Amino acid sequence: MKKGYYFIIFLIINFGGLAIGNWFMGDAVTGEWYNNLNKAPWTPPGWVFGFAWTTIMLCFSYYLAELFIERSKVTLWFVFLFAWLLNMSWNWFFFNQKMVNVGLIVLILLTLTILYFFITFRHDRLKWAKYLLLPYLIWLCIATSLNAYILLNNYL
Repeated sequence: MKKGYYFIIFLIINFGGLAIGNWFMGDAVTGEWYNNLNKAPWTPPGWVFGFAWTTIMLCFSYYLAELFIERSKVTLWFVFLFAWLLNMSWNWFFFNQKMVNVGLIVLILLTLTILYFFITFRHDRLKWAKYLLLPYLIWLCIATSLNAYILLNNYL
């Protein structure tokens, strides 16, 4: 019962963060600035982003539910909140403010934060749960490469 409660709470928080990030983004994806950027040849079609983030947040929420049942510590909440804020803020920096360089820094910090979850809790009773973070880590690597490509091919 407790796991289900945590899972629902983290689903609400994580998808809420995605909604806020989407609000920060506004209509920039269809706007002139983004459409005129020289984008990486491996940039996926738009529908992939929605599918990827849905999968990522389902896996991440389940991972967090398992982890927080095992260890509900203040430090863990802080690390989660930090990741949540980074995830939302990327849209604001990249799309809203067009600060591609800061967006890249945010993605690197977010990747390191999720990697912290993956590495730090690998010896717990629930070490299998860390594999639920792989979709997130893979997507962050792709997103970082896309962001870096835009920075290098449009601004430097």
